[in-house]
Amino acid sequence: MQAKIKTNQTKEEKNRDTRRGHAAIDLISNLQRLSFGEREQRVADYVGAHLERVSEMTIGELSSVCGVSAPTVVRFCRTMGCDGFREFKLRLAQNLAVSLQYLEVSPERAAASEEQAIDSILGALYATANIMRRQVRPEALARARDVLAGAERIVSAGVGGGSSIVAEEAASRFFRLGKSSVAVSDGYLLQMRAATLGAGDALLLVSASGEAEELVSAAEIAGGYGATTICVTRPGTRLAEVAAIGLLAELPEDPDIYKPTASRYAHLIIVDALALLVARLLSEETTENLRRIRASLTAYHGRTGPQPLGD
Repeated sequence: MQAKIKTNQTKEEKNRDTRRGHAAIDLISNLQRLSFGEREQRVADYVGAHLERVSEMTIGELSSVCGVSAPTVVRFCRTMGCDGFREFKLRLAQNLAVSLQYLEVSPERAAASEEQAIDSILGALYATANIMRRQVRPEALARARDVLAGAERIVSAGVGGGSSIVAEEAASRFFRLGKSSVAVSDGYLLQMRAATLGAGDALLLVSASGEAEELVSAAEIAGGYGATTICVTRPGTRLAEVAAIGLLAELPEDPDIYKPTASRYAHLIIVDALALLVARLLSEETTENLRRIRASLTAYHGRTGPQPLGD
């Protein structure tokens, strides 16, 4: 008897550990990851096969179609990490809102040919870039140019894959123009960097969502110490509201889940436009810096023909 109780406790502990890491945010995944008793497994099997329908059912309806009692349904919900059936349905609906596009992929989308791949990416790039072009205001670009051209230090930042890469590119563009420029993608380090900025410095923040807490907090910190904050993001977001200068565009995301997000292309174009404007405004300084970089690289690798600077 004691051995059996110990086994049950071990199983419960295993489920509890899994719930801590997954159930609160991913019930769909946990339908496969968690262990259920025989009757609870009936509920799990039905839920897994009827995800959309379950979110609209009552506990009585679900227990009836599964051939179990209402208390069994409640036990199933608690195994999944919810307090009861009501919370389970709410979390399931939230999961479905973001998961259905990944659960129901059309065969046509999955079977894109090699000939279509480049055209598909280019089509999204052109469409997104044209939308951005119509929305980013020239006066905002001019203000950002003046701030960046006069900045003693420039810190660019983004979190996540696309935005952090754009921030790295921004730092690379501006250091070539003779500006003291670094990129940050770590949230804690960004707060520290922001606290060291002051009047005469610039913080350039890139965010596809405009809601990244690390970036919003950094903008508030840097702005509080007198630095000028510039954001590349969506309008009407927390970051757009807190930054002093907004380069804003509402960019749609492609419904094709396999296609990389196109918004980063638009953000890279904005960064390149800023670098171009700053370079032209500071043409004497930037020309000499670019000449030195090219001369040092030629001495390093010996190639003198046309080539990208720094490749």
